[in-house]
Amino acid sequence: MIRILYVDDEADLREIAVMSLELDPEIEVRTAASGAEALEQAKQWQPALILLDVMMPGMDGPTTLAALSADPDTSEIPAAFITAKTHPRHVTDLKALGARAVLAKPFDPMSLAGNVRTLLQP
Repeated sequence: MIRILYVDDEADLREIAVMSLELDPEIEVRTAASGAEALEQAKQWQPALILLDVMMPGMDGPTTLAALSADPDTSEIPAAFITAKTHPRHVTDLKALGARAVLAKPFDPMSLAGNVRTLLQP
């Protein structure tokens, strides 16, 4: 199974993401509603990829990615941001923080699992 951690403060989007990703029978999904929760889940569950919302209250996506990168237990887990801010300048800035990719929000529910598989290719 391919483990994916989806992090977003919006419950509706977490639910849609789970349904979308689980269209692929080889993907197992867990969710987190905050950056702090994502840190705990990632450390315990060791997903293959973390999908992070950029704008969240408290600990936003970039801060969460920095904390994940600083922890030896989670530093090797790749992450991608999901955001409505997809202007090329924003994408460049987010990738510079260490994100593997930046996916547009709202995402296409029918193609999210395929996008994730593409991100996991070496």
